[in-house]
Amino acid sequence: MLSPDSAMRRVFLGIAVTGLLITAMPMPPSWAFRCSGLTVFGGVKREYELKYCVQSGREDSWDRYWLKIPKEKVSLAISELRINYPESYRGEFNEERIEVTVNGDKIELDEALWDRDNRFIQIYPTEAIPANSDVEVVLSNVRNPNFGGMFNFNALVVTRGGPPIPEYIGTWVLAID
Repeated sequence: MLSPDSAMRRVFLGIAVTGLLITAMPMPPSWAFRCSGLTVFGGVKREYELKYCVQSGREDSWDRYWLKIPKEKVSLAISELRINYPESYRGEFNEERIEVTVNGDKIELDEALWDRDNRFIQIYPTEAIPANSDVEVVLSNVRNPNFGGMFNFNALVVTRGGPPIPEYIGTWVLAID
C-alpha cells in the first residue's frame, strides 16, 4: 500500500510531466492568429460589429487581415465593396494582394483600389456577389502602423440595381498591439 506522501508525489509528478508535454507540443498555425473578441464598453453597437482575424496584430510589422461579412448582412447582391478606416490608422495596403472569397471560394475581381488620401479601399468583383452569401475580404502584405491601437474599419456596399451610394453594413474593430 502507498503512503499518503508517496501518492501525493506521484500526483505532483504526473501534473508536472503533463505540463511539460503540453508546453513542448508545437503550436498549430491556427493558434497564431488573433481574432475579434467582445467589446465590453463603448464602441460599435453589437449588431454592427463584424468578425475579423489578423495574422500577427503587432505594430510596425507585416500582416494579413481576414475581414468577414456574414450572410445575414448581405441581403442584396453586392457590386462594390468599400472599406474605410480612421485617420489615426497609418498602415499601408497592397492593392495587388487583395482577395475576396464568397462562401469559401475565391472570386475574380475587376479591380481593387486603395485611396490613401481619402482612407478607403474599393473592391469591384467581376460578377456581383450573390445575396445571402458569406463574404471574406483578405488583405495580404499589409504594413501595420508604427503605433498600435483600436481601429474601426467600416464595411460599406453598393448593391446591384440600387443607388450608387455605399451603404454601411458594419464595422471591424481591429486591435493592433
